[in-house]
Amino acid sequence: MRLNRILLSTVLVVVALVVQVTVFARLHLPGAVPDLLLLVVIGLALVHGHTTGAVVGFGAGLLADLAPPADHATGRYALVLCLVGYAVGLAKPESRHVRSATGPMLVVLAAAVGSTLLYAGVGSLVGDTAARHVGLTGLVLTAALYDLLLAPFTVPLIMALARRTQSDPLAADAGTGTGERRPVLARFGRSGRTGRLGGQGAGARRIKGLKRL
Repeated sequence: MRLNRILLSTVLVVVALVVQVTVFARLHLPGAVPDLLLLVVIGLALVHGHTTGAVVGFGAGLLADLAPPADHATGRYALVLCLVGYAVGLAKPESRHVRSATGPMLVVLAAAVGSTLLYAGVGSLVGDTAARHVGLTGLVLTAALYDLLLAPFTVPLIMALARRTQSDPLAADAGTGTGERRPVLARFGRSGRTGRLGGQGAGARRIKGLKRL
């Protein structure tokens, strides 16, 4: 991960955690709590892919495990967000520009449901049966509802910020079709230096062959 990507991910995770703990957790909404950390992981994973999604998810989940008033086993939410971030990163769109909001919203829905079920499943393995007393169905439905309502205001912004940390000139050239490589090779072919590649004719043929790539 590049430095600017690390800095942006850290800032987004910290801000999301502070808002979630100080605001959303105190709203006393029925069922689950809106998961802003999950939406940050989703937005970053949709732009940067599964590796960044898994790393950011693990770090965000670990901070949530350690931040008060957490009352569950340390590492539980880190595991959940790590798996969710990896899975969401696999659904990263090939194009940098998402033309429809349907895809990201379906990803948010699947991630909200999946993270809630994973969290409850890991809790049952470590002896935490709180989800059974609250009602797993209610938690899943309310988690999906809250995250879907919050996603249009957060995920596009997170994805836009994340794209600013991407600097892939080859990808940009491939997308526009007007990269820098063709003019450079053309100037190289006209400069008379092709003889150094093993003959004027052979060098020219090599340059022409490269230009077709």
